[in-house]
Amino acid sequence: MTDRRLKHWGWGYEDQQPSHEEIVAAAEGIIPMLGFGQAPERPAELDQVELRQSRLDSPGGIFTDEKHQRTVHALGKAYRDIVRGFYGQFDNPPDLVAFPEDEAGVEEVLSRAAGWGAAVIPFGGGTSVCGGVEPRLADPDRPVVSLDMTRMNRLVEVDETSLAARIQAGARGPELEDQLKAHGLTLRHFPQSFEYATLGGWIVTRAGGHFATGETHVDDLTESIRAITPAGEWQSRRLPGSGAGPSPDRMLLGSEGILGVVTEAWMKVRPRPDFKATATVEFPPGDAAFSEAARGAVRLIAQSRLMPSNLRLIDSSEAATTMAGDGSATLLIIGFESHGQPVEDRMDQAVAIAEGEGGRVASRSSSTPSDRAGNKGGGGEDEAGADRWRSAFLMAPYMRDTFVACGIIAETFETAITWDRFEEFHRSVIETTRRAVAEVTGAPSEGEGAPRVSCRLTHVYPDGAAPYFTVLAPARRGSEVAQWDEIKAAASQAIIENGGTITHHHAVGRDHRPWYDQQRPDQFAAALTAAKSAVDPDHMLNPGVLID
Repeated sequence: MTDRRLKHWGWGYEDQQPSHEEIVAAAEGIIPMLGFGQAPERPAELDQVELRQSRLDSPGGIFTDEKHQRTVHALGKAYRDIVRGFYGQFDNPPDLVAFPEDEAGVEEVLSRAAGWGAAVIPFGGGTSVCGGVEPRLADPDRPVVSLDMTRMNRLVEVDETSLAARIQAGARGPELEDQLKAHGLTLRHFPQSFEYATLGGWIVTRAGGHFATGETHVDDLTESIRAITPAGEWQSRRLPGSGAGPSPDRMLLGSEGILGVVTEAWMKVRPRPDFKATATVEFPPGDAAFSEAARGAVRLIAQSRLMPSNLRLIDSSEAATTMAGDGSATLLIIGFESHGQPVEDRMDQAVAIAEGEGGRVASRSSSTPSDRAGNKGGGGEDEAGADRWRSAFLMAPYMRDTFVACGIIAETFETAITWDRFEEFHRSVIETTRRAVAEVTGAPSEGEGAPRVSCRLTHVYPDGAAPYFTVLAPARRGSEVAQWDEIKAAASQAIIENGGTITHHHAVGRDHRPWYDQQRPDQFAAALTAAKSAVDPDHMLNPGVLID
C-alpha cells in the first residue's frame, strides 16, 4: 500500500481513478436513472494546481514540502472538499507535511512547530467529512504542519489471554486487520472509511463501525490510550474498567486532535466470526418517517437484546437508488455473526419479531464453518438484496467523485434521536431538507428530475436510532459548495431545534462547529478550554476545532 499514491483530490488511490471515457459511460446510466446531471467534466490535474508557497523551510528528514503531499493534506473528504479538489481549489494547503515513524518523531514535530509558531493538524487517514483536517484557521497567517501518522502502523503486542492488542495509531483499517488476522483475531470495526482511515482517527472522532447494535462505537473497543501532548506524555492505565474519576481515555475519545497526538492504544479484539446469518425483510413504503410497522420492528428487535451485528432500515427511495431493491418496499437488513456459536436461533427470533410487525422475508441465508470447508456458497441469490446494498455502501465514496464530475450534489449527514421523538424528528428534518434543496436548486419537488432525499438507520439502540440521510440533487457548476452549505445549514438547524445531535459518528471538525456550540453546555466548553490550555498552552493542536 505504501507504494501507491493517494489521489490529490477525491477518494482512493491514483490507480483507482476511472478514465474520462469510463466516467462518460457511467454517466449514461446515472443521469437517466436520477433524471438530472450534466455531461462529465475532467478534474484539474496536479500540474494545473497552483499552491501557495510554503511559509516554512523544510528541515528534511520526516518533513516534506512536496507538492503532491501538501495537496493531499489540504482537504478532507466531504462533498465540499471533493468539489474544491476537483476544480483545483486548494486555498489552505499545509506548509509542511510530517511523517513520524516513532514517538520521538512526533515530539520533534511538536518541538519544531512550537519554534515556528505553527499549528499542527493530525491528519489520520484524511477521511474527515466535517473539515476536521483542513488547515482553515482563524489566523490565516499562521503556518501549518499536517501530521501524518501512517508510518506508525504496526501491531505491537497481542494479549491473547485478555483478548486485547496494542496497535499504533497510524494503522489503516486493512493493515490493522491483516496483522490481527495472523493471530486469528479481529477488531471488527468497519466504518465506511475503513480502507483509508486510521485507528487514531477513529479514536479521536469516536467513529461508529461495523455493528449496528452493541459495541459499535470505537469507545466500546478501547482499553487504554497513549498520546503525546505539547506538555508531555498522556498514558492511561490498562484496565477492563475503572471508577476512578473521569476517565483519561474518555477525554481523548472524541477530542479531534486538540489535546494530544494519539500514538497507540490497547484495543479489545475478538476471534474472527465463523457463523453468520443474513435476512432481508420487506415492509410497505411509509411516509417520510418510514412506516410505523418498519420502525416498530427495528425498535422491538433492538429492545429484545438479541444484539444483531447488522440491523439497517433502508427507505424505499434509497433502496431504489442503491439498487438494493426496486423502490417498492422499505428494506430491513438483519445480520448475526459469532465465533464458535450458531446464530440461527437468534435470527429466528429477530425474523419472527419483524414478521409480527407485518414484514415479509424476501431472502435469508447463513454460513457455518462446515459450509466453507465444503465450499458451499451459504446463500447465493438469497443474499442479493443485502449484498447489493453492502456493495453500494462501500462504493459510495468512489461514486461520489463521479457524481461531482457529472454536476450532481451527492452528500450525506447523520444524527441520532430517541424513539419517542423519532417520527416527528424524521419528518421535520426530511421536510426541511427537501424544501432547502428545492429552493437552492430550483428543481421540481416531485416527479421526474426531482432531487432525492432518502434515509437509512445505520445504528440502533434500545432507546433510539441514528438516521443517516442522503441528498442527490442537480448542481450549478461553480456554485456547488455554496449550494451544499445552504442545504446543510438548513438541515443542521432542523436537527438541533428538534433535539437531535449534530453528529452521531462523523465528528465535529470545523463544519459542524456552529451547531455543536448550540448543543453543548457552556460550562463544558469552559472546562474543555481549560483542559486544552493545560496540555497545549499555545493552542498548537488543531486550533478552531471543538473550541476557539
